[in-house]
Amino acid sequence: MDTPFPDVPALAGNAALAARDLRHVWHPCTQMHDHERIPMVPIVRGEGAWLIDADGRRYLDGISSWWTNIFGHGNPRLAAALADQAARLEHVIFAGFTHEPAIALAEELVRITPPGLDRVFYADNGSAAVEVALKMSFHYWLNQGHGEKTRFIALSGSYHGETLGALSVSDVALYRKTYAPLLLTPILAPSPDAHEGEPGELPAHVAARRLDELRSILERHAHETCAVIVEPLVQCAGGMRMYHPDYLAGLRRLCDEFDVHFIADEIAVGFGRTGTLFACEQAGAEPGSAAAGVAPDFMCLSKGLTGGTMALSAVLTTESVYAAFYAEYNAGKAFLHSHSYTGNPLACRVALETLAIFREEPVLERNRVLAAHLARRLAPLREHPHVADVRQTGMIAAVELVADKRTRTPWPSTERRGMRVYLHGLQHEALLRPLGNVVYFMPPYVVTTDEIDHLVDVALAGIEHAVA
Repeated sequence: MDTPFPDVPALAGNAALAARDLRHVWHPCTQMHDHERIPMVPIVRGEGAWLIDADGRRYLDGISSWWTNIFGHGNPRLAAALADQAARLEHVIFAGFTHEPAIALAEELVRITPPGLDRVFYADNGSAAVEVALKMSFHYWLNQGHGEKTRFIALSGSYHGETLGALSVSDVALYRKTYAPLLLTPILAPSPDAHEGEPGELPAHVAARRLDELRSILERHAHETCAVIVEPLVQCAGGMRMYHPDYLAGLRRLCDEFDVHFIADEIAVGFGRTGTLFACEQAGAEPGSAAAGVAPDFMCLSKGLTGGTMALSAVLTTESVYAAFYAEYNAGKAFLHSHSYTGNPLACRVALETLAIFREEPVLERNRVLAAHLARRLAPLREHPHVADVRQTGMIAAVELVADKRTRTPWPSTERRGMRVYLHGLQHEALLRPLGNVVYFMPPYVVTTDEIDHLVDVALAGIEHAVA
């Protein structure tokens, strides 16, 4: 069969497991045809920042296993919490019943998130959390007598998940185009992505210009708009696009002025990934002022919430939103949305232990040291003739590959240069899974500087291989 990739026998792993996988398993975000030539990698265990396959080969997890595994694989604290809870209560219906892990987790989430987010609604993954926030926002306005509010504003290049509601407020054609006939039509506001600024334009100026454009959109559409939904600071699946925190502060002011909700999708960027516990904390900081941060009307959390151990998500919202649903049952105002595993005790207990690690260990301080080291190692790539941009926010860094640096001309998607970096990584003990031609780094927080050096060295060699 024709393929743009060389044979990769070193990736075969345990051939028997790989062959069994292809007989029945259908993998996500994958063209299964590729794996007729590129064997699946069967992983049997994890140790810290490393994954180990069935033949004993190791892979440094440079993407935290889809951005979830913040405290490493096989973390003993999380494993012990899970085992202890499994011996007590594994699951119970969360309608009419409750349990200590869910209550304690809600109390802790309210304590650590921005002020005013006093109510917690549980779901089981990031897309479901976005669905909850969208439905809750619409239903709030309906309960308030504003049934004309039925639309949402999202940023160009945004990604919020792959269920139909989440896709409806996403703008990545790869995921959205096929299902467009089934989706709501969002109102798209220009992204404040600093990389799209004019030559020499500062990120803060890009943010200010984009806020002016958002104001114009709200002047026309606020009457029919439920909420504006954004990924704070980093548009992750859209190519790790990064923007200035001033945009979040301005967005909060505009939402207040035009009476629409602000939904912060912190699913990928929350829990220390951007340098603060939540990305929204970086908005509105004035020089010399201790006051900073904005509080959205809805905050969606998942991924790092359980340290990559269990499926769980949460939507935090305000007491005023909660009050709009509080009525006699026959008033028809209840929020009738549920998941079978809502508030799962195992997941809630592991999430509590995850938050305890943040509370008891200097995670953010350590991350700042690691992020600075990563920045130093990537800096030389800024001069590479096939690198359009090197950008970083905390423990997220991205290198954008292009055919021509001067014009930022991309390669045709059929050339799949990023896939070449991925395959090179697997052959050299590193899991790097680029987004198209954007090579990014989101390692677990337990990674060492030596391990960062390994990731960067492998990526540099992979980039040279990919652009040759």
